Amino acid sequence: MTDSALSPAATGVQAIGQAYAQGNAQAAFQAIDAYAGLALAHTLCTVNRYDASAMRVVRLYSSNPQAYPPGGSKDKTGTAWGRHVLLEQQVFVGQGEDAIREFFNDHDAIRELGLKSVINVPVVYDGACLGTVNFLMPRAAVTQADIDAARLAALLALPAFHALQAAQPAA
Repeated sequence: MTDSALSPAATGVQAIGQAYAQGNAQAAFQAIDAYAGLALAHTLCTVNRYDASAMRVVRLYSSNPQAYPPGGSKDKTGTAWGRHVLLEQQVFVGQGEDAIREFFNDHDAIRELGLKSVINVPVVYDGACLGTVNFLMPRAAVTQADIDAARLAALLALPAFHALQAAQPAA
């Protein structure tokens, strides 16, 4: 089968594989974003590294770098979201503008982008949260199928998190 005959999903999986074969975590995040978009139809994807010592997330990737540039960070100390996602390692689903407003300090920026729901998936390995993969959608509600697709996308990001963690200088 030629590349042009591949389904969009197969093409997406192939792009993720190529990014990993080249050792390119950023390209992997971008390919995962595109692949997840087939199921989620999200309009914003961000990927954050979790700094457990500071209870802070640092953005590694953004599908909208003008609004959410890589390198941006958020303190999650003492927040319900931080406890749920980073410490308890549970998926967070926020549906509707009220949920966005309740859990995110940047709710105005999210609203201005027309986003009304969010799925935040912790990326966990050996009991440690390495970061999150986040999908924001213009629709107010998500389905179980959406949550399952977001979980799969986060699992696909695990090799990139490992590569970036291995590349960090020891503290």
